[in-house]
Amino acid sequence: MRILYVVNNYYAPGNGLSASARRTVEGLKKAGADVRVLSAANGDPDGPQPEYVLPDYHVPIFNGLINRQGYSFAASDVSVMKEAVKWADIVHLEEPFHIQHEVCNIAERLGKPCVGTYHMHPENLFSSVGMRKDPLINGTTLSYWRHSIYNRCVIIQCPSENARARLAGRGLKAELRVISNGMSDDVTSDIPEKRRRNDGTYTVITTGRYSVEKDQITLLRAMKYSAYADRIRLILAGRGPKEKKLREYADKLVKKGVLSIPPVFGFYTLDELKQLYAESDLYIHCATVEVEGLSCMEAIQTGLVPIIADAGLSATAQFAKNSMSVFPERDAKALAERIDYWLSDDARRHAEEKKYVNTGAEYDIKYSISDLMEMYEDAIKTYDAQLA
Repeated sequence: MRILYVVNNYYAPGNGLSASARRTVEGLKKAGADVRVLSAANGDPDGPQPEYVLPDYHVPIFNGLINRQGYSFAASDVSVMKEAVKWADIVHLEEPFHIQHEVCNIAERLGKPCVGTYHMHPENLFSSVGMRKDPLINGTTLSYWRHSIYNRCVIIQCPSENARARLAGRGLKAELRVISNGMSDDVTSDIPEKRRRNDGTYTVITTGRYSVEKDQITLLRAMKYSAYADRIRLILAGRGPKEKKLREYADKLVKKGVLSIPPVFGFYTLDELKQLYAESDLYIHCATVEVEGLSCMEAIQTGLVPIIADAGLSATAQFAKNSMSVFPERDAKALAERIDYWLSDDARRHAEEKKYVNTGAEYDIKYSISDLMEMYEDAIKTYDAQLA
């Protein structure tokens, strides 16, 4: 089976969508599929390149903001796109943007079926410009995606039930099929042993791009209400456009005496994160917009008790195993209460940790790859039947 993956920037560093695409393509190849990628070039000229290379597209006015989010767009090249689609048996659209729309047009002319993945909500795009709660812009964008991309696919992969529910009832012609993006083998194995400290401090970690929708600021604000704030070592693992604002707020907490230990900011490799998880006592996930949230599962399946924002546009709360491991989105006082609940009783927290060890095994990407292969076969059969 020849599968064409269409993604704006397949090699974007630090971007969850691009990382998921690379992980999936690698898994499909291991499963015996013939996979090629249509994308903009790798920014590292010495690194690997997609089989079909598109030129970069610079978005007027907003290009700097988009790049700070770890993202970039590709521009159309009809001749390259046509060559790529002509090669494929099936086309997988990773995003609902312009190059995917153009590829849909070509696929329809050449008689090739398309499938897609609902990787993001419109709110993922508009949170950074203060429009996360604008029903007109988000609703219009989702309707456009439905018309230009999703209704032209045979099947849509929804990484979570939360994502499926968002699309259901919107007049989609495509089948909605829940298939996790999956975690790689090196995430779901080799879990390090916890390293306990006896100095009276606690380590609380969060991971994710420094952005509005990841909402790390709520964790910092929660420190003002926590009885354990002066004993907490905060680690904010990530990078992104809100780093300066987060650092400034953290500095104020230290200067005011709320925090005795300055928070740590930094971008870490997977191996480095594993070591940090082994040293941590709690994992906090404040994101308000999240299609699946596997970064949370990567952390807690090492034996970390999570506290996760319960947000309508976030699927991540599905991973919590206790009502005290969820809090209302953006509610700093409620988050502080949960933090204090788990830190106030070490025995209770250690007992809860055991529930999470290896829970990520069910999200091993090998299961996702098997489901995707079945999805491709079903999509081709359905498409052929529609043409007959």
